[in-house]
Amino acid sequence: MALRFFGAAATVAVAVGMTASPALAVTEIQWWHAMTGPNNDVVVKLANDFNASQSDYKIVPTFKGSYADTLNAGIAAFRAGNAPGIMQVFEVGTATMMAAKGAIKPVSDLMKEQGEKFDPQSYLPAITGYYSTAKGEMLSFPFNSSSMVMWVNLDALKKAGIDAPPKTWPEVFADAKKLHATSPTCGFSSSWITWGLIEQFSAWHNIPIGTKANGLDGFDTVLEFNNPLETKLLENLVELQKDKSYDYSGRTNTGEGRFTSGECALYMTSSAFYPNVKANAKFNYTAVPMPYFPDAKDAPQNSIIGGASLWVMGGKSSEEYKGIAKFFTFLSDTDRQVYLHEVSGYLPITKAAYDKTKASGFYEKNPILEVPLKELTNKPPTENSRGLRFGGMVQMRDVWSEEIEAALAGKKSAKEALDAAVSRGNQMLRQFERTATK
Repeated sequence: MALRFFGAAATVAVAVGMTASPALAVTEIQWWHAMTGPNNDVVVKLANDFNASQSDYKIVPTFKGSYADTLNAGIAAFRAGNAPGIMQVFEVGTATMMAAKGAIKPVSDLMKEQGEKFDPQSYLPAITGYYSTAKGEMLSFPFNSSSMVMWVNLDALKKAGIDAPPKTWPEVFADAKKLHATSPTCGFSSSWITWGLIEQFSAWHNIPIGTKANGLDGFDTVLEFNNPLETKLLENLVELQKDKSYDYSGRTNTGEGRFTSGECALYMTSSAFYPNVKANAKFNYTAVPMPYFPDAKDAPQNSIIGGASLWVMGGKSSEEYKGIAKFFTFLSDTDRQVYLHEVSGYLPITKAAYDKTKASGFYEKNPILEVPLKELTNKPPTENSRGLRFGGMVQMRDVWSEEIEAALAGKKSAKEALDAAVSRGNQMLRQFERTATK
């Protein structure tokens, strides 16, 4: 439905752009984003630094709520003809944005038209591949990329008599039991339940979420993650949930404070959790790669990215597009990317920034920040680990979460829940496919 709304509004928005007033001395560019806490401060600083670096353009950042809230706000604004120039969209909204022809302006086209220096090969392929066409044309500009890691309370492990952080799922299950003895409400937990337990789990074990390279090769993809390995994972979590050795923390990242408070000693969530952990954890901590089942043939494979990219909206004036292109060039600066990586915990988006960070010895003093990069580059990506691109993914994550929650609550078996998640998801994919190909 969102796609249809986008398409219907395209003509209106283009007309608005064509009849816009002549540019003022300073061209304002609205930037809608979903960053909170320390990362909101980073967004504001970037805008202020760019605005201070020149006098022709002014980036105006505006927080619009969660990732889903920001996407929905952008869709509604586009329908009304007042969409922002730049909109931050999380990675699972990529298919919806790609299908919204006329509502967006591909970044590769923007940079070429505005004469800005732009080489897609200078960006990390594990990141840009997610936001590019099959021909390698970048549709959106990578901004805040992350991956999933396991955060570990080292003091709690020591108290429970655990010598080292777990590496495998069986070790996680065993350690969660031991930790539960000292933390009655939680031994192990996680955020972003479907991102971690379905999307990242599948890539890390080199098994498909769906056909057609998880949808990257076409909208006519079919989900198939109701496999024995995924079932085994959920069955174990259901069992641990009974005494709260594992304790569910919700669909998004609202439960992350359970780690920094010391309640949950093992916690899987985004590597971008780093600034909060650094600011709030009053114990010794680290982050380690996601666990894997050692009997899975190819595990561990490689992780996939999370986070978001910046989409340029259609129907804007030439002056706005010129300013946006210059802002993207400003963001791509190597020193600026190094700074962003080191203070935010998000990944550097260019090869030069990663190389410069390594050469400086930064990771020797801050090994936590290299963990997600090592996961992403652990092995060359396969058809199962390049990423995923499913239409209606925002809504589909809710459906998958509902089924996982039903299993954890004892209302369905793990296999029944996964079968239902796949069946309901495939119905949504067919609906999206019909709309996208009209």
